[in-house]
Amino acid sequence: MLDMLSKIKELDKTLLFLVICICLFGLIMVYSASYPLGSIKYNASNFFFHRQWISFLIGIVAMTMGFFLPYKLYQKWSPLLVIGSIILLILVLTPWFGEVRNNSQRWLQLGPLVLQPAEFVKFTMVVYFASVCGKKHKAFTSFRKELLPPLLLLGVVFLLILMQPDLGTATSIAIPCFFILLCAGIKKRHLFAIAGVGVCAVIYLAVSAPYRLARILSFQNPFSDPNGKGYQLINGYEAIASGGVFGKGVGGSVQKLGFLPEAHTDFIMAVVLEELGTLGLAVVFFLYFGLLIKGVYIALRAKNSYGTLLTIGFLFQIMVQVVFNLGAVAGLLPITGIPLPFISYGGSSLIVNLFTMGIILQISRNAKNIRIPFVERRR
Repeated sequence: MLDMLSKIKELDKTLLFLVICICLFGLIMVYSASYPLGSIKYNASNFFFHRQWISFLIGIVAMTMGFFLPYKLYQKWSPLLVIGSIILLILVLTPWFGEVRNNSQRWLQLGPLVLQPAEFVKFTMVVYFASVCGKKHKAFTSFRKELLPPLLLLGVVFLLILMQPDLGTATSIAIPCFFILLCAGIKKRHLFAIAGVGVCAVIYLAVSAPYRLARILSFQNPFSDPNGKGYQLINGYEAIASGGVFGKGVGGSVQKLGFLPEAHTDFIMAVVLEELGTLGLAVVFFLYFGLLIKGVYIALRAKNSYGTLLTIGFLFQIMVQVVFNLGAVAGLLPITGIPLPFISYGGSSLIVNLFTMGIILQISRNAKNIRIPFVERRR
């Protein structure tokens, strides 16, 4: 008991404050963005808020577990975690367990429980790549023996998620794994080869499927199909434009009243801008930027390369989603359906992200008092 109390006293209060603030901000905005839909569809204005609040409480428990459960255990469990993730991805594609929403089969129905396995895969792939790279006692030398096995496994996961279909999530899982390899000090020729193949594959997959190509064309010129593919983005523009500097006030959004699809999930940032204006955007940027700076600082001070790579992987997993989501809302990137971490409605995403924050809090507690490189250079 005394040991637990001493650990709690050593909590990284700055990181914890940033995480709690962004989650509470998300809860407020989920209620504001979803109460019209909740009233119409479920006759309960707080339907989505209630579910998100429960997910937040579960996420706090998960974050506590992540803080107290030694993170080195995940290094031992990484093969089992990956196998479990692949099984879940296979189950979600079956007609018996997979649930179809908006022409995508991304959800796993287990009785009253509905999960999105891809959110857990984001966690397990970061753990696996950090474990593989953190075990090395020398720099990567052999592509076939050291790099090819984890890359093939990533390819299997990528294809399973692509079958849902969900290219955006598959890409958001691959990018943090690439950053882990980058920080692990792989050779430049291997780095460029992996990046080149990955970029070419994503471009080919994006343009080879008609619905993906339509999304790309619609984001480039949404006004060419204002009542079809460009409808969501145009209404997002209207929400952003009408917010101005100070916004209309919390609850004052007009676009969420049936005009803006996915107002409480993918496009919640459009509601933030309409209701809180540019100041709301500044608050969100401040919270995410603070999280990024604090996370990098923790990674620099981690006791070992595994802790460093784990922190970098989790951190970039979140930041990649932030870039994809905000880029889609701003019309700078195609709409991929990726939620805004900690803010968008979605229980699986919130719980997993809070669990990873608990692990980073633990790494911060055990961190060295001196600054070290991203990865210890081994000769």
